[in-house]
Amino acid sequence: MPTLDWIGKKAVVNHHREVPYRLIHCDGKLSAGDPDAGNLLVQGDNLEALKALLPYYAGRVKCIYIDPPYNTGNEGWVYNDNVASPEIKAWLGKVVGKEAEDLSRHDKWLCMMYPRLRLLREFLREDGAIFISIDDDENHRLRMMLDEIFGSQNFVATLVWQKKYAPANDAKYFSDDHDYVIVYARQKPQWSPNKISRSEAQDEKYRNPDNDPRGRWQSDNYTSNKNKQERPNGWYAVKNPNTGEEIWPSPTAVWRYPEGTYRKHVDDNRIYWGVNGANSTPRYKRFLFEVGGVVPRTVLLHNDVGHNQAAKRQILEIFHGQSEVFATPKPSTLIQRILEIGSAPGDLILDSFAGSGTTGHSVLDLNKREGGNRRFILVEMDEAIAPDITAERLRRAINGYDKSGDPEKPVAPLGGGFRYCRLGSPLFNEFGDIDGSVVFPDLAAHVFFSETGSPLPAKVDGSTHFIGTHKNTAVYLLFSPAEQGFAREASGNVLTPEALANLPAPSNDFGGVRIVYAEGCTVSAERLKAEGVIFKQIPYQIEGN
Repeated sequence: MPTLDWIGKKAVVNHHREVPYRLIHCDGKLSAGDPDAGNLLVQGDNLEALKALLPYYAGRVKCIYIDPPYNTGNEGWVYNDNVASPEIKAWLGKVVGKEAEDLSRHDKWLCMMYPRLRLLREFLREDGAIFISIDDDENHRLRMMLDEIFGSQNFVATLVWQKKYAPANDAKYFSDDHDYVIVYARQKPQWSPNKISRSEAQDEKYRNPDNDPRGRWQSDNYTSNKNKQERPNGWYAVKNPNTGEEIWPSPTAVWRYPEGTYRKHVDDNRIYWGVNGANSTPRYKRFLFEVGGVVPRTVLLHNDVGHNQAAKRQILEIFHGQSEVFATPKPSTLIQRILEIGSAPGDLILDSFAGSGTTGHSVLDLNKREGGNRRFILVEMDEAIAPDITAERLRRAINGYDKSGDPEKPVAPLGGGFRYCRLGSPLFNEFGDIDGSVVFPDLAAHVFFSETGSPLPAKVDGSTHFIGTHKNTAVYLLFSPAEQGFAREASGNVLTPEALANLPAPSNDFGGVRIVYAEGCTVSAERLKAEGVIFKQIPYQIEGN
């Protein structure tokens, strides 16, 4: 398989493993609505934020949508689109080294995106998918990078979004009227798109000229383009009950259904012979109540999902006409279509390039309209955008707001809520010890994930040493934040024979291995083996240290 190479690739292909685990601290003052709605907005570098979130959400996200910088070279706005922001420059210099001085903007973009996509893949459920907005500048390089990370066999489709409703007559070559949305599944055989809701225009095609009690219907072709050699059971004569005429398919076609099925259709009043009953071929009556949703298409027209100007107009209405609040938002109708295709009520949505917060707003709007409970995780790096734009937009959507230009028609509150979080200290300090700010739930989430590859099944508070099971592994943590670094039996952070005997059993019939993290152990190796227990010392045997 062809592969993509660039300056700096060797430095970043495994960098996601080297990113330290950081703590996440929530700020109640910047949060809004119901704090237990299950929604998060995390301010901080999205690579570090993703690594911090991984122990809690790995394998739990149904749908990822990201709108990363397109790398167009335009540096004229606050959310830099040339991967030349001070944060990215500093990161590239640290990770790539002197080689970073020779990077083209395409090399920089690939270095920035690769480790982030590696981590994003780990968040997806086996039946999940990622949707990525991009344009022609990096489309082909992104496809090759995704083939490497997700596997070419998991490519689903490239959607084309019509982002403009009128041509740009000042364009030098062509009016740039579309962007792309690239779709990859975690495991393509396990993922399938949802059908989308029908429009009024589509429903209007269904009528009821014969007053059928089953309601509106549309006639469908009764012939197939197969011939009688290919499908002999479709070659038979039918009779028009109104004219008495015996009718055969044309020499190059057959009826779509075998004769037995045709008889059932006749008995069920499914055959239509036209307004006057004298058509030369039958038609099949397909009722509106049977058709359900519509299979999503790869072309997303602006009439259906919105365009750039609609997105800008929405931002201006929310922020009362402030100019240049956010230069390139996506329309919430586009994101809602993606969420409708890629998720269901109750699913978890992730956007690690949150920008103006369109994804979160779209989730709240869908929940309000459908009565569902999708949840979102948003990550925004810019320390000005995150609190002043992303969080503020979500807050106004949750609480309702007066629309700019039309204050007499306020926008109703959508409800819900979110927690505003920031990245805190690394889990481990520069000496390899657990940071002093770490509390029991922080360390429990980390050791369980590093041991099992799965998030904690339930919240823990330190009231018991048992923190959870995964398959045939039970994990225990003996940790006293006040006494960390000192293995003292009295502090309860040492695995003693008495502590071993008192370890709560995961279940009466549990027969797997028990792994105990503690700062010390006084139990003999022979007894540990006999009890089916593996001891791991804090902090030295904690993965990621």
